[in-house]
Amino acid sequence: MAVPKRRKSKARKNTRRSHDRVTLPNVILCPQCNEPKMPHRVCPSCGVYKGEAVLEVEG
Repeated sequence: MAVPKRRKSKARKNTRRSHDRVTLPNVILCPQCNEPKMPHRVCPSCGVYKGEAVLEVEG
């Protein structure tokens, strides 16, 4: 089995891991009720998607 001959430096290790970070989700405001929601999804508070009422929300 192949075994590394030299230890990887911290800079090389961290450069490889530079894209492994967690990114925050993109949140937009609903144009109907101004509540935060994920893009391209039905608004959970008012049930509207692209200007049309898709879900009936209680409350």
